Amino acid sequence: MSRGFVKEDDQEEVPLVPPRADLPAGAENLVTPAGMQALQDEREELLQQQEQLDSSHEREYRIAFNYINAKLQLLNARIASAKIVDSTRLPQDEVHFGATVQFKNVETDLKQTFQLVGVDEANIGKGKLAFTTPLAKTLIKKKVGDKAKLQLGERTNVFEILSVKYLQNDLKK
Repeated sequence: MSRGFVKEDDQEEVPLVPPRADLPAGAENLVTPAGMQALQDEREELLQQQEQLDSSHEREYRIAFNYINAKLQLLNARIASAKIVDSTRLPQDEVHFGATVQFKNVETDLKQTFQLVGVDEANIGKGKLAFTTPLAKTLIKKKVGDKAKLQLGERTNVFEILSVKYLQNDLKK
């Protein structure tokens, strides 16, 4: 049908859905058990929101439904590609995915603690660092007492590993 025969009010707004956290090309979608649970909880929440939409205003209902549906499609793709990492099978004295690592900046003595998690779980404010970040990559395979070097432009930051811990059941978090 030609656009000349379509009323402007009949045009659907295409919902703009923000992309999920960036997962670099070729990288596996690693998640902790708690991360997988969070993804599944998010899906349930979106499905509930979709069920509770007010259908009395047809146009607004369709727009909201399409928006939630688009978010669900992205989320379902992320869940389908997720690979849960069993941290009990990893060397417990080394930093790997799922580890909570405490380290200090050798120059400033600033101590920080982060758990290395999947991209959807990452939240710096909650002490969760995506395994794809440059900092996480420099910490991988380090042990207590080891030093990790992170090159930022012309500056090199050196971090000393102070502790490495794994939660035996991170579903409790």
